[in-house]
Amino acid sequence: MVARAGTGRPEAAMGRTAQSGDGPRDVIWDITYACPLRCTHCYSESGRRPARQADRDRMLRITDAIAALGPGVVSLGGGEPLAVPWLDEVARRLTDGGAKVVLYTGGWSVTRATVERLAEVCHRFVVSLDGPDAQVHDRIRGRAGSFDRALRALGLLDEVSRERRQQGLKPLQFGTDCVVVRSNADRLEEFCTRIAPRFPELRILSFQAVIPAGLASRPGFVKRELPDDEQVRRLGSEEERARLAALAPPGVLVLTSDNLELRMAPDQVARGLGFQVIQVEPDGRVRAMPVYEGTVGSLLDEPVDVLWRRVLERWDDPFVARTLSAVRTMADWAEAVRLMDHRFGTDADRARFARRPDLPDLPVAPVDMNGGR
Repeated sequence: MVARAGTGRPEAAMGRTAQSGDGPRDVIWDITYACPLRCTHCYSESGRRPARQADRDRMLRITDAIAALGPGVVSLGGGEPLAVPWLDEVARRLTDGGAKVVLYTGGWSVTRATVERLAEVCHRFVVSLDGPDAQVHDRIRGRAGSFDRALRALGLLDEVSRERRQQGLKPLQFGTDCVVVRSNADRLEEFCTRIAPRFPELRILSFQAVIPAGLASRPGFVKRELPDDEQVRRLGSEEERARLAALAPPGVLVLTSDNLELRMAPDQVARGLGFQVIQVEPDGRVRAMPVYEGTVGSLLDEPVDVLWRRVLERWDDPFVARTLSAVRTMADWAEAVRLMDHRFGTDADRARFARRPDLPDLPVAPVDMNGGR
C-alpha cells in the first residue's frame, strides 16, 4: 500500500463535523491494487490480491465522477499508481477539473520519462521510504532492491526539478513518507541527516505512525511491529517534530503524525474531527470509513450525495459507536479494526482475511504486478 489516510497522510481535510451533512471535500483514490512490493504493513494487501483495476473507459468515468465533486485534493495511491497505463490521462483530467493531484509511489518503476510526463499534472510527488538504508527499508517493503529503486526515484525527481528551475519553470514539489513501525522508530533522525541532504530539491519529510489496518491489524504484526503507545504519543508531539526539523536541511518541511484521528471514534467526530474526505477503491466503490473495510456503493452507479448519506449513517451505526468507543490503546485499535472489517466486509473480504499469514515478515519473491489476477 502506498497511500492511505492517510493518510498528514494524504492531505485528508479535517475539521467539519459528521453531523453537518456537508459533502466530501477531498478524495483518496486507491487507483489499483497492483504493486511490485509486499509491504509487511500493507493496509490494502496490494500485490497479494486481484488488482481490481478498472479498464480505461471505466477508469475515466470514475475520474470524471471524482472531478465532478470539485475536490481540493485527489491523492492517488494503491497499490502502485504507476502500474496504471493511462495514469497521465487520469491526472490531467483531475488537474483540469481544479484538483491538486498528489501521487504516492513506492518508486520501483519511476523513470525520467514518467517524471517529465507527470510534472505538469501532479501537484506533489511522494515517495514511500520506510528506512534510511536497504536493510530496514527492504525488509519492511518486502522486496530486495526497493530501497535502491526509491532512492533512484528521488534522484530523478531532484534532477528534473533542478532542470525546471534552471529553465524558469516551476520546480517539482516532492518528498518522502515514512510509515513508522517499531523496527524503524529509532532511525528517523537518519532520514534528516543522511537521506534529505542527498536531494537538494526535496521539500518534505513526513513521518506517520502506522495505522493498525489491513495487514498491520494482524495479531502477529501487533506483537512484533506495532509501535507502543508512548512511541505513538511522541510521534504526535510538537517536540518530536521540532527535534527532527532541527536535523533536516534548511527549507525541508518536516511533518509528523500519530494518525490517531483516523480511528474516527464517536467522541472524535463529536469534537469536529469528522472527515470531509472519501476513499475510493480501484473499481469506483466508496468506503464508508477510510481505515476500515466496507463500502456503501459505487461512484459509477449512484449520486455522491446518496453515497455520502450512507457514509454518515455508518459513522452513527451502533456497532461502530460501541466498537470504536472502547479503543484506548494501539492494540485496542487493531482489535477494533479486525472487528469492524469482519462486520462490514464482504464474504470475499472475510475469506481473504482468513488467508492472511500472521507474520510481519513475508517472503521476498518474484512479483506479479496484477496481484495474482
